[in-house]
Amino acid sequence: MTTRSLLLGAVASLVFVSAASAGPNGWYLGLEGGGNWVDDTDVANDTIDPTFGGGFAPTTSSFETGWAALGTVGYGWNRWRAELELGYRDNELDVFTVTGTPNTGGGEFNEASAMLNFLYDWDFSERFGLFVGAGAGADYIQYKNDSGFHTVPIHDSDVVFAWQAMAGLNYRLTGRTDLVLAYRYFNASEPEFTEIDGGLDLHNDSYDNVVKHTATIGLRYHFGQPAMEPMVAAPPPPPPPMEPAAPPREFIVFFGHNKSNLTAEAQEVIRQAAAAAKQFGSATLTVIGHADRSGSPKYNQGLSQRRAGTVKGALVAEGIPGGSISTSAKGESDPMVPTADGVREPQNRRVHINL
Repeated sequence: MTTRSLLLGAVASLVFVSAASAGPNGWYLGLEGGGNWVDDTDVANDTIDPTFGGGFAPTTSSFETGWAALGTVGYGWNRWRAELELGYRDNELDVFTVTGTPNTGGGEFNEASAMLNFLYDWDFSERFGLFVGAGAGADYIQYKNDSGFHTVPIHDSDVVFAWQAMAGLNYRLTGRTDLVLAYRYFNASEPEFTEIDGGLDLHNDSYDNVVKHTATIGLRYHFGQPAMEPMVAAPPPPPPPMEPAAPPREFIVFFGHNKSNLTAEAQEVIRQAAAAAKQFGSATLTVIGHADRSGSPKYNQGLSQRRAGTVKGALVAEGIPGGSISTSAKGESDPMVPTADGVREPQNRRVHINL
């Protein structure tokens, strides 16, 4: 992958997250650690041992997997962050290959970097977020090459320009603390290392751009952010309101023994029946009178008729048109509670009002 492709990818990432929600604002500190991998790198070497032809020879350095530690301090505003990053990377020189011949004499690549980074945050949930960014700065490299290809070991250092592109994930542990997973593509520009032997001969290793891949995990602490409120499940929706029960369509008025006048309780039942008739808009009301078996059938027939008439009159008094009320009498022929002849039964002394 070319440098141009990486830069274009980083810029495109910044553009496509423009609809993101804002991350924390204000100052923060970060600390990360992880692994560091160095790509095989071509080296221009002008003092290879004469056994291998001397002078310049095709040379490649290969490195073992190393480690990295990074610290950041920065400021965030409206999804953007600017930060100063200090880093340290350590890798062992694994194989130094000259004209196809490897040598494992050993060496080290120790680096301290200072980078100014600009990043963009994209929170795609309350806790998870993505960030992308790029930075530039300086890389101080301490170099040791003790391979047998050199007439003398090279121990030197150099400070070079460096740039990087980065991306990662945030997980909000608390309102102030993030867990961070990050990847950095780090490029140090053409470091050069020299050594002068006792004969004042110059020994030189000139590297191409040194490319490193750094994967880290760490924490970021935001100052002045409110503590995250605990996630509380939304209460269940209230049950739908119950529809009021429909008023009854049948009412029963009870009478005293051998009576056809209305008690206070009976008058209240009639008022309820009249109100229900008005609510329903009932066109017809049926009033049916009854009696118990304490008198003769003929007497009870007349008594039940009088009771039906009394109830009709009370309904008319409550505003029900008389023409919409029909009355009938059943005497003792339709008891609510069956009894023997001559028995007084309060439940049978009644009038039914049907809407």
